[in-house]
Amino acid sequence: MNRNDIEQLVRPNIRELKPYRSARDDFGSGTLLDANENAWGAPVPNRLNLHRYPVPVHAQLRQKVASFRGVEPDSVFFGNGSDEPIDLLVRIFCKPGVDAIVTTPPTYGMYKVSARINDVNVIEIPLTEEFELRTEEILAQASEATKILFLCSPNNPTANDLDRASILKLVELFPGIVVVDEAYIDFSRQESMAPMVQQYPNLVVLQTFSKSFGMAGARLGIAFAGPEILSWMMKVKPPYNINKLTSDIALQAFEKLDLIRINLDMIRKEQVRLSKELAANPAVVKVFRSDANFLLFRIPKAHEAYQKLAEKGIIVRYRGNEPLCENCLRVTVGLPDENDRFLRLLENITSSGTETDQP
Repeated sequence: MNRNDIEQLVRPNIRELKPYRSARDDFGSGTLLDANENAWGAPVPNRLNLHRYPVPVHAQLRQKVASFRGVEPDSVFFGNGSDEPIDLLVRIFCKPGVDAIVTTPPTYGMYKVSARINDVNVIEIPLTEEFELRTEEILAQASEATKILFLCSPNNPTANDLDRASILKLVELFPGIVVVDEAYIDFSRQESMAPMVQQYPNLVVLQTFSKSFGMAGARLGIAFAGPEILSWMMKVKPPYNINKLTSDIALQAFEKLDLIRINLDMIRKEQVRLSKELAANPAVVKVFRSDANFLLFRIPKAHEAYQKLAEKGIIVRYRGNEPLCENCLRVTVGLPDENDRFLRLLENITSSGTETDQP
């Protein structure tokens, strides 16, 4: 797929859009009397000149992320979490009431939500019983109207990596945009596909600072894409979608990469332990393979167990209403003492019926 193919996928009204040009697109320094900012400054002392609008491209952070992920800086887009790039892609490529996205449930729910908000159809092609892609069926359902295919790897809520060869086959043969959501990639042993956006013009890779970087509250997502797709995203996004505080804290995180790697190693070890100890509970039917920082497991009367856990202050996610996830709960890998308390309480709930969290 070449540049002209990408442009033909874009909605006509977006192709004709004259984007808003902000004051900071033109000048970022000097005696700034162009943006109706409050020159007297913010009431809270700060070092970031918060009374001034941010420069929209966040060039320094862009360079850090590009270097870290092995891509060119002009392939990096920042969003308000990963949800903003998801929504932007739907709005750029899908005509309301006409076009469709393709999803592979069970998967991250925001793909479907964003489509519904934008009056875009959703074609759902469930994963196999082993939580793998039905590649041929996806390609058979593809048409001129299926503009975006969303794939989540490692997948949420199933926690497994999707087969890389299958993903690449879909990138090569799907007639639209293929979005690979890698929110949990740093917990996986699989390499990121982000560098491949320079090889495949129709590939978008999503990542986030919420998971491995431990900064969910900062709301910073990343989209990696070739210059064709990225240029459209830059045109459609709000001019100042990422604030200075978020950009600054993300830059600081890159000074702590050793600590991030230590935390990742500890999470992986706890994930293995948690999986083994869950599997040792006689009431647990199955613990599914995990390449992420959470586990999906099947247990009788899962919703009842979910409620009893919550009553004792242990909050997990009930996923039994998702396809292929009947009687399943999803638990995040917590700190060792949090995992111990969860395991102890679950065992009490599922064994004698004694609902206590005492050792």
